Amino acid sequence: MKKIKLDIVGLSYSQTQSGAYALVLGESNGRRRLPIIIGGFEAQAIAIEIEKMTPSRPLTHDLFKSFAETYRISVQEVVIYNLIDGIFYAKLICGDGKKTTEIDARTSDAIALAVRFECSIYTYEFILSTAGIVIEGNDFAFLENINSTQTEETSISPAPTTSFSLLSEEDLKEKLDQALNDEAYERAAKIRDEISRRKSS
Repeated sequence: MKKIKLDIVGLSYSQTQSGAYALVLGESNGRRRLPIIIGGFEAQAIAIEIEKMTPSRPLTHDLFKSFAETYRISVQEVVIYNLIDGIFYAKLICGDGKKTTEIDARTSDAIALAVRFECSIYTYEFILSTAGIVIEGNDFAFLENINSTQTEETSISPAPTTSFSLLSEEDLKEKLDQALNDEAYERAAKIRDEISRRKSS
């Protein structure tokens, strides 16, 4: 499968989950956005490296990098390779100059290491088609309405979102527009999942 390169385009405090953050990844050559909910510690680890701040003592991800470099191991790329029941799966592609190894990792840890090793982040089309949000001018639309070609891998059923389950479809669309205008990608993703769930049921 062809890999799609992603960039980190945003990191904001979650409006619905206490202590959580919304990490927004964007398609390098496109308008699609992939919001991922991560923990506070991992968000801090990513933000510190992006801002080039130096903590008084090494964080866990800094220790991992120092350990790897000591033994001449580098993280060459990060791949978000699957999405099951709303959980993203990632792997580190590591090498020592002689062989390449794939290591399973939480997506948040993988991104925190990607920014430290300055390596590329990738995903696949079926993940962007399933969980991404696309910007059309000033309007936002669901990817399934734009991409007419669907593969078997896109048939992942999103979990229902209780807080939106009592709203009408029209109300949901209004709330989606508002969330996207506010750049609240994490809330927008939950509303999108509820609308997708209704379409598939």
